[in-house]
Amino acid sequence: MRILITGLNGTLAPRLAEAARAAGHDVIGWDRAAVNPDDEKLAAAWLSAQSVDAIAHLGMASARFAGWLASRCPNFLFTSTVMVFDHEPDGPHDVADARNAKDNYGRYKAECEDAVLLANERPVIARIGWQIDATRPGNNMLMTLDEWQKRDGHVAASRAWTPACSFMTDTAAALLALIERPLPGVHHLDSNSEDGWRFDEVARALAIEFGRDWQVQANDGYRHDQRLVGGPSRLPPLSKRLAR
Repeated sequence: MRILITGLNGTLAPRLAEAARAAGHDVIGWDRAAVNPDDEKLAAAWLSAQSVDAIAHLGMASARFAGWLASRCPNFLFTSTVMVFDHEPDGPHDVADARNAKDNYGRYKAECEDAVLLANERPVIARIGWQIDATRPGNNMLMTLDEWQKRDGHVAASRAWTPACSFMTDTAAALLALIERPLPGVHHLDSNSEDGWRFDEVARALAIEFGRDWQVQANDGYRHDQRLVGGPSRLPPLSKRLAR
């Protein structure tokens, strides 16, 4: 299978590309410096020449571009976010729940979801939480907590927050499975959906697993059961990788 994966300069997309190549697939990216996605004529000609079998859209681009890409390939996967849900009303958040983001990023992702659904009859929309990885830069929980410890001398972690989160390799494996065997609809990919670990518990477990000497200080600063639940897909639970 020839797969176009956008966002290969980002955090999660390279892990998906690794998984796809390991499974024998041909992976290509979108070089925006060479092919401007806002130049629809050029973009259409380039994409047509690639003869892709599937598109996984993980890159940051406009909702218009998300819809345009979705219209170009029946086997289309869009990676969205738990941030389409606000902390009020509280979670866990089901696939059938109304999206109610108040922040710009969450609203942007919801707009992309809508554009994809309008453009493609049977897309896969995969919502994910905070990703964990030993080495990937970017929006990576492990490295963010490293930065907090370095900056503040401790890791402030709310015990009132139950985060949606997962390891990137598990998320990538689930995304690849949805590309290889498309199951249209909304999927919630969250390794904390059943374990329900609080953020301070996740932070301490990560410190043990990765040999960090963080000073984890629990607080009640952010209150939200953010877990993503429902839908047909499941990820391995945090408890398979971490010990509290």
